[in-house]
Amino acid sequence: MSETLAPAKLFATMFIFWMLLNGTLAFDVTFVGLVVAGLITWLLADSLSFLSGYRFTPAATLGYFGFFFKELVVANLSMAGLVLSPTLPVRPAFVKVRTRLTHPVGRLLLANSITLTPGTLSVEMKGEWIYVHWVVAETTDPEAATQAIVAGFEKYLEVMYG
Repeated sequence: MSETLAPAKLFATMFIFWMLLNGTLAFDVTFVGLVVAGLITWLLADSLSFLSGYRFTPAATLGYFGFFFKELVVANLSMAGLVLSPTLPVRPAFVKVRTRLTHPVGRLLLANSITLTPGTLSVEMKGEWIYVHWVVAETTDPEAATQAIVAGFEKYLEVMYG
């Protein structure tokens, strides 16, 4: 496949996304979705080339979403316990973590996954390093922090984005 998404794949992606956002199979919504997906495909296919690196692997994709939602629940419960604790045992720190991901969308998904997980916030990305604010820092060692924060997400994103 070339650097741009194949038009049929882009059209299908846009249409499925439209239908998921609307949550209905009503005729008018489906018709508008077809028109909008068609217009996006016709007008913007060449400018959406950054989406071209995704490799659909059901096991990795489902594994990523499963891992993300598990981490989301665990982190929410952990942060709730932290906030409700009378001593408020926080140990905030900025930590530097390394990513092996090279594809820009894979790196973007990694940084957003870190940020969306309560207790961590991606602050900056420089080269292979992501600077993360960690509310309850277990370590400031880059290798240990990478293992704790990045490794689980990266395992799936490497398969999806190489």
